[in-house]
Amino acid sequence: MDLAFHTPLSPDAQRQYGLDVPQPFAMADKVRFSELDILHHVNNKAYLSWFETLRVAYFNQIFAHHFNGMPAPRNVLRNANVHYVKEMVLDETYIATARVVSFRRTSYVMEQQIWSGDLRATMTGVMVLRTPDGQSGYPLPEALRATLIKNDGAVPES
Repeated sequence: MDLAFHTPLSPDAQRQYGLDVPQPFAMADKVRFSELDILHHVNNKAYLSWFETLRVAYFNQIFAHHFNGMPAPRNVLRNANVHYVKEMVLDETYIATARVVSFRRTSYVMEQQIWSGDLRATMTGVMVLRTPDGQSGYPLPEALRATLIKNDGAVPES
């Protein structure tokens, strides 16, 4: 299968690549030489970079327009739990996925995965929206909350 790199993938494209359950947001890429460690495996730092790249694309595609006409929030990774499942090597293609699983007034929990034929790594991160000056929390707009419920199956938390 020919994957379109750096482009959001449809559910059908995700299924063709082996994902049993397509995710709301997914993009493909390929392992580069600069991402390898001395043992010629992907360095753990590279996975973090892949997750970050996808989170930024997700924010730009899904979140950003909900803030039109308002000051743009800071989107801060508060904490993350990464699970490295299986090593990866040079030239492997992979799909990085993202979905918001829950949210509160100014924060949300995002689950991310890396797939290359099978699951290679997962990350669960708590993201916090801050005001542009970083001094306080920035509430998620109601329209964004509705989008997260509809598209990602996210659950509001109290």
